[in-house]
Amino acid sequence: MNKSLKIWIPLIVTYLIFFAWYTNLSGPLTEQEIETYKKIFEESNSARRDSGQWEKAFKFMNEDDGKDFYMVNFLDRNESPRTMEATGEGATSLDLQMHYMEYMWPQQFKRASHPVFFAFVSNPALDIVAAQGMEDWDIVAIFRYRSRRDLFEIGLNPVFDERHEYKVEALDKTIAIPVETPIITDLRFALFVFLLLIGLIIERIRGK
Repeated sequence: MNKSLKIWIPLIVTYLIFFAWYTNLSGPLTEQEIETYKKIFEESNSARRDSGQWEKAFKFMNEDDGKDFYMVNFLDRNESPRTMEATGEGATSLDLQMHYMEYMWPQQFKRASHPVFFAFVSNPALDIVAAQGMEDWDIVAIFRYRSRRDLFEIGLNPVFDERHEYKVEALDKTIAIPVETPIITDLRFALFVFLLLIGLIIERIRGK
């Protein structure tokens, strides 16, 4: 086999495997999938059923473009959460959040969804317009989701409702805003550049 092929074939195969896992290859949500998700939600005992937020969630389903996205989260911790069964007396808001994330981490990772950015807020908002009460936050976190399908599969699992109560109690307020994924932060692009450089370096070394 040509020396170059021996270098590039493993790198190409590695990239293709990652690309297939990391990319939503199923396209946008179908009408049948959307109706199935709505039915699951309507038949659930979720406390979120009466929330107007779910009208926005269903709109988010219907407008699915099949692409990945980032969820930008602003979190304001509850300094005195009430006692919850799983975390017990004296648990902090962090304890409650970690109980919630015990469910979220594996569900996200197996769907190629993961944290992108996490930071503690250093100061109240310096510029705020028509958003009273939104000045103070504790944490900003950004998560990447492979698709809207993955988001709703995670959120409509019955276990999610059990754990979500702990997130709600852990926070005084929160905002979650979906945004488009910048290509410069896309791991597919980063891995492509990395493997390309590795291949070129190996070729150069072997060519000496």
